[in-house]
Amino acid sequence: MSTRNRQARSKIRVLLAKAGLDGHDRGAKVIARALRDAGMEVIYTGLRQSVNTIVRSAVQEDVDVVAVSILSGAHMSVLPKIQQGLKKFGKQDVLITGGGIIPPQDQARLQKMGIGKMFGPGESISEIVRYISDSVCPIVFRGSAI
Repeated sequence: MSTRNRQARSKIRVLLAKAGLDGHDRGAKVIARALRDAGMEVIYTGLRQSVNTIVRSAVQEDVDVVAVSILSGAHMSVLPKIQQGLKKFGKQDVLITGGGIIPPQDQARLQKMGIGKMFGPGESISEIVRYISDSVCPIVFRGSAI
């Protein structure tokens, strides 16, 4: 989507995905509800999504954020592959964030790669909403006061 079209859009669009074989999605549904309550548009892909499915969905839905819930420990593989896939489609301005059990050293490595903050169990939902809003609003609403 061009910057001009993004400026005209009034809502942040978030793709929320559960990557891999992880079969637990209660937390993802809670986050989806909180993001919607904060005025964001949320597309939830459901359980057991592949990297290719997540990337294709993000491109088709023209999202501003890809938020991945991953509890399998595959974050160092899955998240960079999503980032690479988005770049192939010219979507390098999409924020990649999410949650799971991410050791601090892996979080630091992910951030160096350009992956956004990852949230762990027990993190404040309002902090997650604030992080996405603060990170995306300058991209989506360039020059607009919100």
